Amino acid sequence: MTRLVLVRHGESRATVDRIVAGHDTCKGLTDRGRLQAEALRDRLARTGELAGTTRLVASLMERARETAEIIAPALGGLEVDQTCDVCEIHPGEEADGISWDDFEKRYGAFFQRGPYRPWSPGGESWAEVNIRVGAALRTFAEEHEGETIVIACHGGVVEASLITLGGLPLVRPFDLFIDNTSLTEWQGRHVDGQLRWKLARLNDAAHTIEAGLYDA
Repeated sequence: MTRLVLVRHGESRATVDRIVAGHDTCKGLTDRGRLQAEALRDRLARTGELAGTTRLVASLMERARETAEIIAPALGGLEVDQTCDVCEIHPGEEADGISWDDFEKRYGAFFQRGPYRPWSPGGESWAEVNIRVGAALRTFAEEHEGETIVIACHGGVVEASLITLGGLPLVRPFDLFIDNTSLTEWQGRHVDGQLRWKLARLNDAAHTIEAGLYDA
């Protein structure tokens, strides 16, 4: 069985400051975000639920890298392997670092843009994010068949996994919010020569609830 475990980063400074933060302007985690990641680390060390993880991946964004480095001791001290393939949607150089209020004034609300329109000039569309993330997840599964891979990433990446591995439509009549440092796990098995995916858990944030750090 191949396990892909997606970990959303802890609370970020960008979220608190309401900044559109890409590669160049992400300032990492808040103090609360670090506590959330530490709560996950302590949970994983206590339960051993991800024992035997062979690879720890993080996006290029500081909030994901910090999260990965905090939980690494509970995963055998693995080095963090960073890749842009599991980054959050790229907002484009023009929008990177501006406030959400300014973003909406310039480009409109992000949820009104549709799946095929880039966020801003030079940015990605939601459809492009899904192509990028879907290809990365399938490559991880092929390269690490029968292993456990932990990926510190973003809410958009978790949502993209539901579309690319789970077959959900790009546009749905409901909202989906992924909690900070929650676990979403996909388990893959070959059936009749094809890799079939099972969603083993979604948005598992029990550790933040227990630690009083849940973002209700």
